[in-house]
Amino acid sequence: MAFMLRRPFALTAALKQAPTVSNTAFRAFHNAPSRQQTVVKSFFQPSTAPATNALKASSMRSTFQQTFRRSYQQQSFNPVQQGGNLTQRLLYGGAIFGGTLVAINLIFNRETREDGGMPAFERSYLNDTFLHTGLGIGIIAIAARALHMNGWSYRLMAANPWLVLGIGLVGSIGTMYGTYACPPQNYVAKYALWTAFNLTQAALLAPMMFYSPAILARAGLYTVGMMGSIAFVGATAKQEKYLYLGGPLLAGVAIVALSGLAPMVIPATATRALMFTENLWLYGGLAVFGGFTLYDVQKVLQHARMSERGLMRRDPVNEAVRLELDFINIFVRMVQILAMQQNKRR
Repeated sequence: MAFMLRRPFALTAALKQAPTVSNTAFRAFHNAPSRQQTVVKSFFQPSTAPATNALKASSMRSTFQQTFRRSYQQQSFNPVQQGGNLTQRLLYGGAIFGGTLVAINLIFNRETREDGGMPAFERSYLNDTFLHTGLGIGIIAIAARALHMNGWSYRLMAANPWLVLGIGLVGSIGTMYGTYACPPQNYVAKYALWTAFNLTQAALLAPMMFYSPAILARAGLYTVGMMGSIAFVGATAKQEKYLYLGGPLLAGVAIVALSGLAPMVIPATATRALMFTENLWLYGGLAVFGGFTLYDVQKVLQHARMSERGLMRRDPVNEAVRLELDFINIFVRMVQILAMQQNKRR
């Protein structure tokens, strides 16, 4: 049940930060998809049409730029500035990753394993799980980029949010539980459902491609660092030490869900309450899904021991789905936090 509740939060994050674009700009994409290439061309290329069409295209381009200037418009590329900041950012990211790994290891990993280290069958199962997790995240990223370039993000943002939420939940939860239910011996159906699950996540996360590539890259780096350090702690900690977190994490994810839905019931004049719920959704969500990462890694090792004894089937695809959901929820929040910090510096 905990995993059923995770998916709507990443969807809410993707739609929550989507700007409200004027109806004129989105009708061109939503109501006349066959003319999409003509509209996009009129945005960015000189028009050879009569003066009235050129004036109309100029007006639409101005509307589009004004709409996205505050949050999504990219800054001009400066090779000197980018090159000077790249080394600093890499050092800064490496320091964060190393410091986080050491701190988490010292605080949460004081009691190490008592069986002399990780057995070969556990290591193999964990490696297969991480391999499928990386492949799934790669599929989501590539598919989301392709959908965004084809105008899917515009249509998704112009649609009814409740309709998107309903269809997204049905598609996401349906393909997820279909993947869980399919036996690992049926490779074709298993990987087909898993691919459909990844494509569903890509379709829902495509609007995040409006963010600057620099923000997306930094958020991805921070997410990998956070999950990598937590996964290391979970893999080297005492057996089943953190499996008790299942109940508290379920309660935490319910609180985060309610905080994400708070703007729908709290009036806009309650500024402090809205700021509190937003911080709870962002930073509380990071803590909750970081805990889910720790829990899921230890769950993978427990399933490896059970499959070695013949108590369950070896299925790294199912394990990867849970870690993918953890990654998506942490990544979405990282993107929003970095975007907020960038807007405050302007």
